[in-house]
Amino acid sequence: MRWMMIPWAIGCTASGTTDSQGTTDGQGTGDTDTQPGTTVVELPDVGAATFVEGVDNPYFPLPLGATWYYEADTADGLETDDVLVTADVKVINGVNVVVVLDSVRVDGVLVEETDDWYAQDSEGNVWYLGEDSCEYENDVCVDTSGSWEWGVDGALPGIIMPANPTVDGQPYYQEYYAGEAEDAGEVIETGLTITVPAGTWDDCIRTHDFSTLDLGLDEKKDYCPSVGNVFVDEAPSFVELISTTGL
Repeated sequence: MRWMMIPWAIGCTASGTTDSQGTTDGQGTGDTDTQPGTTVVELPDVGAATFVEGVDNPYFPLPLGATWYYEADTADGLETDDVLVTADVKVINGVNVVVVLDSVRVDGVLVEETDDWYAQDSEGNVWYLGEDSCEYENDVCVDTSGSWEWGVDGALPGIIMPANPTVDGQPYYQEYYAGEAEDAGEVIETGLTITVPAGTWDDCIRTHDFSTLDLGLDEKKDYCPSVGNVFVDEAPSFVELISTTGL
């Protein structure tokens, strides 16, 4: 899972609350993950969800054919990310998912390509149900270890965007494949005004994203109404939304 749900941060102006970040550690239990003195990470109850067709959460809209283009200056060069909502058909555990193609390049050379799978429930929560990911070297797929799918080898989906994002101090799993994929997030600010090359939006939110597997993962992402993810702070680098189409 890459930029669409992980990185962001320059060129933004914000008004809102002070960041309050929970901390977490451990490998996860399948329900919650905690260590003494740390914050419990909740595993959303997918069994209680009723899924609907399409994804139209205002902070994570996925209309057919929409595109997002991001850029980040990194130590390896100019990293770009092209994101496309495809017309591909895939069913996971009886749920018709939205397939999003995410292609990452460094100085124009493909380094990773991923099909991400999303679905929305009747309350408006957007779920992340898995990914088919491949890292490339010299145009050859060399590593698919980041791939996972709900129901395969015990993997469980998580919520990538709540129906009503609020600052409540409760982190939640965005994906849970024990020992392989344990990314989590928490809403830490609301009511922000964000400016990036693609435009300016009000009433934006900020999340703190981390992992109970990789304690080095520490990112903040800004999401805005009608457009979704616009900025990722993954210090020392950051990712900005440059342009969109189809929204």
